[in-house]
Formats: sequence, structure tokens, C-alpha cells
Amino acid sequence: MDVKNFFVRNYKDFFRHDETGKLPETDALVEYQKAIHEHHEQINPNFKDTYEGELYCDTGIDGLKIDFNFGLRLEIPEGNFHVKISDFDSEQIFFDADISNTRLISSEGYFIRWKVEVFHEGEKVFDHIFDPSGQRIFIFMRSTALGDNLALLPYVREFQKKYDCKLFLWILPEQRKLVKNLYPEIQQVENLSYDYYATFYVMAFVGSVSPFPLDGRTMSLTRQGGVVLGLKKIPPLPKFIPTADRKISEPYVCISVQASSTAKSWLCPDGWDIVVDYLKSLGYRVLCIDKNNSETKNGYTIQKPEGAEDFTGDIPLIDRANMLYYAEFFIGLSSGLSWVANAVGCPVVMIAGFSQNWYEFFTPYRVANRYVCNGCFNDVRAPIFSVETCYRYSKTNRELECQKKISPRQVLNAIERLIVDKNLKIPIAG
Repeated sequence: MDVKNFFVRNYKDFFRHDETGKLPETDALVEYQKAIHEHHEQINPNFKDTYEGELYCDTGIDGLKIDFNFGLRLEIPEGNFHVKISDFDSEQIFFDADISNTRLISSEGYFIRWKVEVFHEGEKVFDHIFDPSGQRIFIFMRSTALGDNLALLPYVREFQKKYDCKLFLWILPEQRKLVKNLYPEIQQVENLSYDYYATFYVMAFVGSVSPFPLDGRTMSLTRQGGVVLGLKKIPPLPKFIPTADRKISEPYVCISVQASSTAKSWLCPDGWDIVVDYLKSLGYRVLCIDKNNSETKNGYTIQKPEGAEDFTGDIPLIDRANMLYYAEFFIGLSSGLSWVANAVGCPVVMIAGFSQNWYEFFTPYRVANRYVCNGCFNDVRAPIFSVETCYRYSKTNRELECQKKISPRQVLNAIERLIVDKNLKIPIAG
């Protein structure tokens, strides 16, 4: 049986153009399809099963099968068949052709209200409109980015609630206990399979060549789950229930100085030391809760501030969540622990200039210097993975100035506003 991909979008509109605005001289369709396949293979270890594995839904017509696992999959037996595939809402036609002995697979894997019509010998023999209501739905979250997953999970729960479907989730083992606490209604599984009506990748996405509808750098991370799953409203945050009693009696503040990339780190000389000293002068204990005490990336070494207490280590996320739940507030970066703090209701001071204010979750205590080069992560002109370095001013005296030029005074101002807003009792005041 042949395998044929079809595209929802006109690939020429989404393929990277050259400086003249024209498509490259290479065969753009071949390159686009190759890029789609590479993206799928990176995030799905069982991607070949999309092409070779059994389809889940039997139509009652011999040899005609359908499901929506990582996009629309339709298997057509040998014969005089004609297939028309469209979007039920916009009535946009994606595929309309005679076909035989072929497995059709969409390159796009996000939520579309597919309308499938199959004709045999000129007569309609099957039609179906995608509807997840009451169906077995699989959500595949393979990203190692903790913050991304915590940002997107509210939409998974909302999808389950809206369609009253039998939803199953695969997520990294180290994140499962925390996710189970936050979303006890979501059933987790340990293995990926294709015995579902529909399967979705739910992850943050960047770049135009991907199985997602648009470049994620152009919208907030907290909205991307809605785009993938076809949901319009922003769902509420979960309710965290601590699994342990408070272990530290004194008022304390948690900090995190490490991030997944150098471009997310606060690089102001002595900045963290100044903040820690200030917090201690108010009578707070200051606990550094990073996984590692010290990390070196791209020539930059970031280490625990000398005055902070060392609570670093490979600690289970649920224990980190408990610690953050009882903390007065958290000071961190655009990184996973900030999202954990936000999920458990701990106020967050976020130091982040490499992205725009609207990208991460909202906190009134966001700290950035918008008078210097900043926000390049959300610049679609940048290379997709420029977050690993400084794409505009690498190896110059302006390198990563978005994170270097955030002053300690700015951070202290945010802390002071938080203390006032939350009506916190400063320890030294008794």
C-alpha cells in the first residue's frame, strides 16, 4: 500500500524564503515534507508507526479505516475511490482526488474539525466529522521543558472537560508525581500506542515548518496549548495540595539562578549576591533550590550565591513544589521552577529580558530592561534556537545585554512592591 502525505496549508506560504522574498531554487515541497518528517521524528520515538501501524477505527467498509493519531490518517483499499477532505468550519478543501490502495496522512497534527467524505464508483459510502466527544484521546507530552509542560497542561484538562472524553496522558516520569497532584483527574500512562481515536502532540513550538499552525514565538506560551487543542478560552490554574507539612519554621524565600540556557540567566555582576544580602537584611532565610550548585554554559559560569543556603540537588519535583508552597515568594528566571512556583500559588519575581513580557505567565513582578536590546526570543527573524546564545551581538561587548543590563535595583524594587502588595510581615519587624 502506498503512503501519501497531504498538507492543510500551502507549503509555499510557510517555507523559509530567501532574502529576495522568493522560494529557494530547491524543490520546496520536498524540503518542506522532509522538515515535517524530521520534526515528527524528533518528538515521537514511534513515528514510523504513523506510517506502518494499524489504524484504530473501522468504518464498516472492508479495507477502509480512519483515525486521528498525530493528524488525520485514512486508509483506502484498492478500487475506484474518490476522497474529499476539508475543514468542517471553514469549508476549506485540503484534498480532493481519485485514490486507491493508499494511506493518506496529514502533515498537520493539531486540532482541525476534519470532514472526510469517501466515494466509491461515484456514490458516497462514508463520511465523518472529527468529534472527540466520549472518545479515547491520547496526549503526548515528550518535552523535557518543565515550564512548557506546566504552561500547556491546563488546556489538556480543559479539553477533557469540554468533550467528556476518555483522556490519557504520557509525560516524562520525573514530572508525573507533580502532575498527578495538580491534575488528579487526568489518567497517566507509561507507554505510547496508537489504539486511540486521536492523538495530539502538546508542546511549545517554534518555527514555521512544523506540524503546528503557527510559530510559537508570536504568541504567549500559555496560549499555545489552546492552539494545538482547538480551545479558545484560557483555563484556570490547578489547585496544588501539599503532600508534606512545612519543614522550615522561619519565613524564607526561594531563589533559582540556573536556567536551561545562558540567555535566560541573570548575568549582572554581583546581582544575585546583592539581592540575597538584601533579603537576609530583612530577616528572610534565602534558599537556593536549583538542581545544580554550579553550571557552565557557553563560557558563562553561574553558581549559587555565596550568602544563600544550599538546597540544591536532584530533588523530586513534588518536594520542590512543597517547599515553594510554603515560601513567602520566589525569585527566578524564565525557567521551570518559576512555572512550578506559579502553579502552586507562590508569588514570583521573574528576571527575564530575553523574551517579551507577554510570553510567560503574567506576574506583576516581572523584571526586564527594555532600554537595551531585548526580547530576541520572540523575534521570528532570529534563528529558531538562538535562545542558546545571542544571535544579534554574539562575541561583542553587547552580547546578552538583555540579561546583563537588568540592575539589582530593578529586582529590589519588584521585591519591595511584592512585599507591600501581599502585605507580608518583614521578619526583622517582629
